[in-house]
Amino acid sequence: MTEQRKDILDMLASGMITAEEAEQLIAALERGQAPAAGPDARPKGKVKYLRVVVDATDNGEPSRVNVRVPLQLLRAGVRLAALVPPQALAKANASLSDSGVPIDLAQLKPEQLEALVEHLDDVTVEVDSPDATVRVFCE
Repeated sequence: MTEQRKDILDMLASGMITAEEAEQLIAALERGQAPAAGPDARPKGKVKYLRVVVDATDNGEPSRVNVRVPLQLLRAGVRLAALVPPQALAKANASLSDSGVPIDLAQLKPEQLEALVEHLDDVTVEVDSPDATVRVFCE
């Protein structure tokens, strides 16, 4: 078993990702680097940003939100989480769970994050509704 596959299974076991997400990540591993397809295909390379683009109509006026978050910020946050006292992590986990986000921050490890970030390039989420279009992708 490769280290990457083990990391994906560890993320699944700790509840960080769903079984469907794990299946997609493992399929991407088995394909090697999946070939880009389609008009929106991005060139392969190291993913640097998580991008969220929302085009919406608010009170009849078009509006746009375009957020680009450096993944390095996420990496730094995971490393900083190791410095948080266990009592504070327990409170944060309880608060997240109360808000409907069942994640254990103590289980989040930098090496798991890297395996996930490696495969984010293959993921694009698009949501279309009558009032808005949302795209989440990496670049």
